[in-house]
Amino acid sequence: MGADQQAVVVPTEAARKPAGRFRRLWEAENFLVALSLAALMLLPLLEITARKLFHTGVSGAAALQQHLVLIIGLLGGMFAARDRRLLALSTLTNFLKGPWQTFARVFSSAFAAGITVFLCLAALQLVQAEREGGKPFAYGIPLWTIQMIMPLGFGVIALRLLWHAADGWRGRLVALAVAGSMVWVGFHPPLAPAKLVVPGLALLVVAVVLGAPIFVMLGGAALILFWGDDSPIASISLTHYSMVTNPTLATVPLFTLAGYFLAEGGASKRLIRVFQALLGQFRGGPAIVTVLACAFFTSFTGASGVTILALGGLLMPVLIGAGYSERSTLGLLTGSGGLGLLFPPSLPLILFAIVAGSNATASGVTIEKMFLGGLGPGVLLVTMAIWLGLRLGPKDHAARPAFNGAEARAAIWAAKWELLLPVVALVALFGGFATPVEAAAVTAFYAFVVETFIYRDFSGPREISRVMADCGLLVGGVLLILGVALGFTNYLIEAQIPTHAVEWVTGTVHSKYAFLLALNLCLLVVGCVMDMFSAIVVVVPIIVPLGMAYGIDPVHLGIIFLANMELGLLTPTAGINIFPSSYRFGKPVLQVSRAVIPMQCVIGVGLLLITYVPALTTFLPRWLGK
Repeated sequence: MGADQQAVVVPTEAARKPAGRFRRLWEAENFLVALSLAALMLLPLLEITARKLFHTGVSGAAALQQHLVLIIGLLGGMFAARDRRLLALSTLTNFLKGPWQTFARVFSSAFAAGITVFLCLAALQLVQAEREGGKPFAYGIPLWTIQMIMPLGFGVIALRLLWHAADGWRGRLVALAVAGSMVWVGFHPPLAPAKLVVPGLALLVVAVVLGAPIFVMLGGAALILFWGDDSPIASISLTHYSMVTNPTLATVPLFTLAGYFLAEGGASKRLIRVFQALLGQFRGGPAIVTVLACAFFTSFTGASGVTILALGGLLMPVLIGAGYSERSTLGLLTGSGGLGLLFPPSLPLILFAIVAGSNATASGVTIEKMFLGGLGPGVLLVTMAIWLGLRLGPKDHAARPAFNGAEARAAIWAAKWELLLPVVALVALFGGFATPVEAAAVTAFYAFVVETFIYRDFSGPREISRVMADCGLLVGGVLLILGVALGFTNYLIEAQIPTHAVEWVTGTVHSKYAFLLALNLCLLVVGCVMDMFSAIVVVVPIIVPLGMAYGIDPVHLGIIFLANMELGLLTPTAGINIFPSSYRFGKPVLQVSRAVIPMQCVIGVGLLLITYVPALTTFLPRWLGK
């Protein structure tokens, strides 16, 4: 989200910025992650330039790009821990009071710190093994020196989790004692580790319910299970490293960066002006504007919460002024936040392609195929959301503003460079002259130039650094989840869970259509209890072999999966759109939850159409021969 912290209440920069002697350190850290993102954006551009002018690439560019993603992921995770913005599922601590809230905060932070210490130790084991192997990175630099960011990052995260466990030293010392006890038990178990797996997992569940971050839930489960099997925990860090240095994963921070430049600049106002000028004269025009604007922004940020926070204040007065009820307005804004997730270059589409493509049975899944496959279902859901907006609109036939051609032309001209952004992204990706990573870099650089030099929405280097640092925090939180989630997935694979699942399901369910119905029901449950990013890494390796066993196109399966996750964005407890909406509009979570019920029903019907009409997904990839 991607962007949605502690169930996604995102504090403002002013609230996060420290005072006194820590301010310079805070600014230096932000500059460091911004510098890493800038290097990741410029390196592929240099590669394209060198290839065109000199018919050769930049030496070591691929390795540099992959390890810059590793560095950005750990730096972003460190800074997210600093600002208490690590992604979490539970918001229970927001409802607890007094001693109960104190206990929840101390225990969840302490348990999270203990798990993070073990992840740090696992990373140290990986670095030590790599140091003994002596493998070079690039330009003669030993690989282990770059990998040191992993134990360093997890160590800093653990310290910051302990620091934020309480506001005073007493609570922090209690948290330190709890985390220290966990480490002691890990090295000196009172019973055989196999007998402590169930209690350990039970405590992990309690910690997650009380507010421990998502990466702790997944990394902790992997650690406890490997520990119980007496397997080396260094394998978790090895899978983390292999996931985050995947050659195509750099597309995630780069496309997200492009979205952040749009969201933090003045693009929202200019684009809403365009939509209003073109569509405001139609019945339900404000609803159409809301749906299209939200879908556009979410497709680039990959984070529906960011869309709600960025556009909510602009669109709510438009809807209310047009006669929409407060409940309908809440429902439309909250539900529309996730509609862009099926449009390129959405982050979940990229992640599904990477995870599913690594499966031997679905190796043909590519980012290009997922982008094309998502267009038809994405248009379907947007159309159905617009229909809902028309139904929820005022019933009277009050005079609507007449179409003003001069205003429409002026609005389009003012936003012309931003309207070209999807064209730039798609031409770079499908034009044949750039790899997916290079296309993402071109898109990010284009957005940077447009917002900084053409529109001058950013006042100077300090503000640009702040925007890039915010993007790094989001990306770091996501990559942290992906890395440790793969360790848990590998345990499932070693335990042959996907194989057993295929055998059981194919022996029990004989109809492809019955399987698809059962799959949707299961994925709806997954969407209620897991966030989208961890679900992609954990669940996709299980369902891809199942889908292949029933002859389901893996791209079609991916769109079904993501449409289910999109519906999950509106469903507590992991309904991540509910919480930023509650925060942005100052409404209780239950009130927002009731307001999104109509949108849930619409997306549910759309999900069934996407599931049982596969041509919606497969037509474009097959027609274009992708």
